Formats: sequence, structure tokens, C-alpha cells
Amino acid sequence: MALLKFSRVGLALAGLVIGSGFCFSLPSFAASALAAWAIRSDGVLELRTTAGARLNAFFQVAGGGKGDRIWIDFPGELSRPRVISGNGPVKEVRLGKPFNGFTRLVVEFQPYISLDPGKMELIGKSPNRWELDFIDFPSQKFLKIGEGEVKKKYRKPSSLFGYRGKTSSYIKLSNLPSVPRGIYRIVIDPGHGGPDPGAVGIGGLRETDVVLDVSLQVAEFLKGKGVNVLLTRKNEIDLDLPPRVAKANNYRAHAFISIHANATQGKRRDINGLETYYYSGFRGLDLAKNIHKEIIKVSFGTPDRGVRRSRFFVIRRTDMPAALVEIGFVTGRIDSRKLRQQSHRKKLAFGIAKGILNYLKGAG
Repeated sequence: MALLKFSRVGLALAGLVIGSGFCFSLPSFAASALAAWAIRSDGVLELRTTAGARLNAFFQVAGGGKGDRIWIDFPGELSRPRVISGNGPVKEVRLGKPFNGFTRLVVEFQPYISLDPGKMELIGKSPNRWELDFIDFPSQKFLKIGEGEVKKKYRKPSSLFGYRGKTSSYIKLSNLPSVPRGIYRIVIDPGHGGPDPGAVGIGGLRETDVVLDVSLQVAEFLKGKGVNVLLTRKNEIDLDLPPRVAKANNYRAHAFISIHANATQGKRRDINGLETYYYSGFRGLDLAKNIHKEIIKVSFGTPDRGVRRSRFFVIRRTDMPAALVEIGFVTGRIDSRKLRQQSHRKKLAFGIAKGILNYLKGAG
């Protein structure tokens, strides 16, 4: 799930972009991505948007005759600006066009209401559903207000990002790109191992078990396409970080891919999603983007937390383009359930392998 925390900056505007949630760009002339909204009687703002919309959320403390207010910007233009009267602690809700190509939803509270933005979280519940809990919402009687059907069921597209029909029937060697056989050398690095289980999530789900299984399957897919593959480990052994890097550098690999599963402090079950990291260089970024694009395709409904730059040892010290893939949160309610499934692990392996092969085709 995508997650955003608000922060208080005195009387100034504090704005954060959800760069690690579901995201895509709409042209400026597109209809608003905001499809429906509601503020429930328990103080939770619910939103339904276009699947994958990027949201920008802001908070401003009371001042200038106005109460505390939050507002959220959505891609696409609103056709009809309007003001909806509130009740109880909510003074009014305004919908308008702050600038070309965007829609803004503003919730203004009564002057006697004081919110703590540090406690507020905007959470992506699915590719088109969001919730913001105002936390300290007064318990006094409040009548729900809103527009549209917020809980309208999200329907899976007939094609999965280009994969027609059943995804399982697509996940096979013949549907992977071809590259010249026997030319390329790839290192696949299953994270952790042996006495180091990595993250341990819901129901005792261990990172090391998941990533080793996925890594072995990635290797088999690549070998089937004629790629030379070196695994830093093939079983549950204790392997430090420097030896992993040394294996890749000695092998003179064309690319290094480290596979991991994520976790949150406090084991937050509401946080899920896929992330891919690179350290530097165009090639490293290209490798990470290719892999990330494909794992998003095969993991429908999993939040896209994006491609990011990081200084992880194994991708910083390798001599070749490198990427580190986080294939989901073992602590996440959505991800942990998927990661337990052998069918889902195979999809992830297929996606990683396809991303690597696409990278090799472009790099060659």
C-alpha cells in the first residue's frame, strides 16, 4: 500500500508527493483522476481514483480567518468547481482546478479543530482506493458527506498490461525475449541465507526462503534462453556481502541482480509494494527500470513503490551494472499472502528474468 505522512511546518504549506505509490501521468486535458470521495462519520476520508493515479497531499494550519485544512491534488482537470457545506467539525469541502491539468480537493475544518499532521496518513488500499484517517476527529455527531460511489469494485482489466488471457499460461520460457546464446554472464544474488534469515514476517514467513526460491527460478529462466548464470548461493549457507561482490567481479558479469524481500519496523501490515534499487550510472538505472517494469506487470494489484537510488553494498561495490529488487513485504498483509504462493513466486521470477533479458537486448 502506498503511504504518506503529513508534517507540520508552522503556518507554511507542507507538501509531500507520493513517489512510492501507484503512479502514472495523465495528459493535462484528461478528465480528473478523482472519481468519488466521502468523509465518513468516524473521520476517515475515502477516495476512489483512476487506477494508478499519483496524488500530492498538503496540510496548512489555521490562519487568515480559515481553519486547519488539508488538500489533495489529482492529475486531470475537474469539469465543475464546487463547494460542499460540511457539518460538525468540517466547515466545508471545496473542489476546484488549482492550475491546468489538475484537480484539488480541499477539506477545511472549523476554527476550534486542531489536527496533528504528524499523525495523519494517506494510505493506498488498492490501485484505485485511498484512505486518510484524521486520527483526532471529534467524537461528536457528524453526518457523512461525499460524492459518487467510493467503494465501487475495482475490475481487473481483460489484459494484464499486455499479457492476454490467464497470466499463468503466459509465464513460460517461450514468452521470454531471446538474446544471443552463450554470450552474456549474469550473477543472481539471493539475499541473506543460513543463520541470517533476513526479514521474518507474518506467520513466520522468512525472506531467505522466498528469495532463494525466486532466484533459483530466475536462473532457470535465463539459462533456458542461453544466458550464463552464476548464483552467489544455491542453498541456505552463511554468505557475507564482500564475497558476493567478489564472485560477481571475478565472474566479469554483464549484470548483477540481488533479490530481497522487504519489511517494516513495527511490522506494519498495511504497507506493501515492489521497489527496485540501483546505485549509479545509466546502465544501472536502465537495468533497474527494465526489471521493475516487468515485476509490476506480473504482480497485478501490488503497489508500485518505484525505482530508487541507494548505496546498498552489493550494488555499490560491483564493477558491472547492478540492481537490488525488493519483491514485496513479508510483513505486509497483501504481499505476505502472495509471497507464500508458488505461482506468484514463479511470476516474479519470470518478470525479473524478462527485465534482465530486455536490458541485455538494449545493452547489446
